[in-house]
Amino acid sequence: MRSRTRVKICGVTRPQDAHAAAALGADAIGLVFYQGSRRCVEIEQAVEICRQLPAFVTTVALFLDADKALINAVLDQVPVDLLQFHGSEEPADCERYSRPYIKALGMGSLSQQDLIEQSEAFSNAKGLLLDSHTHGGVGGSGEVFDWSSVPKRLKMPVILAGGLTVGNVADAIRSVRPWAVDVSSGVEEDKGIKSAELMSAFVNEVNNANG
Repeated sequence: MRSRTRVKICGVTRPQDAHAAAALGADAIGLVFYQGSRRCVEIEQAVEICRQLPAFVTTVALFLDADKALINAVLDQVPVDLLQFHGSEEPADCERYSRPYIKALGMGSLSQQDLIEQSEAFSNAKGLLLDSHTHGGVGGSGEVFDWSSVPKRLKMPVILAGGLTVGNVADAIRSVRPWAVDVSSGVEEDKGIKSAELMSAFVNEVNNANG
């Protein structure tokens, strides 16, 4: 029997959205600590969001080529379970904090062979998050990449992102068979404002695709 696909709701900016995501069955929420994003949260805001989360919901902190001081400040004050590096970080940059991490890769500029090589370079990561942006981009565009470009022989968990919505996530799961799916704009009323109705429908579609 195949393992179920996990769900991460990323770009959470409000405590009530974190609470709703957890209640609806999300496995993880993502907090963005990148000032260039309209979903960026301050440390105090992130602490309040985390207070709304029950046990067994993973808190993921997203950084993009961040200064070490910022990452350390977040780790000192926010109960983070997992780091997500979304920029041009090298493996050593991701590993210096002695925390479990995932590495985001932009599929807009990677070949299948490139992706295999990146999976080998980041072999200590807990998974690879595949998004639709090109190298150096920030993601969150709501665009979908070609799912057939994901090789079947990757030796680590795949977290699929990039333009996922209620309308396409089931097809994405059946095509890629990822460990998890990551959604942000696809469950929003506005930038950073999540819709409980869309989150519910998204989780239901994921569960149905697992059946």
